[in-house]
Amino acid sequence: MTLSVPDKAKVNAKCYVETLLPRLTEKCKSLLPSCFISKQDGVLAHTAQLAQDWIVTNCSELIRRAEWPSNSSDVNPLDYHVWGVMLENYKIFYPKPKNRGGSQLI
Repeated sequence: MTLSVPDKAKVNAKCYVETLLPRLTEKCKSLLPSCFISKQDGVLAHTAQLAQDWIVTNCSELIRRAEWPSNSSDVNPLDYHVWGVMLENYKIFYPKPKNRGGSQLI
């Protein structure tokens, strides 16, 4: 899904609320009509009161920035899970080389 703004447009709270959020919400509702969750990060346009009020009014579920886990793989279970799966797949596709007949691989 691609949402764009005009070239050189400043994405402030007003632009975010008037241009991007309505289109994003419409797309999300068409893809997931029963329910979707809006997750906001710390970008100023997202944290502005204007944007927060719009989201509370127009989205049924919201994960606010303060409710997110820290940005640490030790604390964020999704990051930890993703990196663990990637490491396991790496080990499967790129196993450690084994020595044969006394010769060493460099």
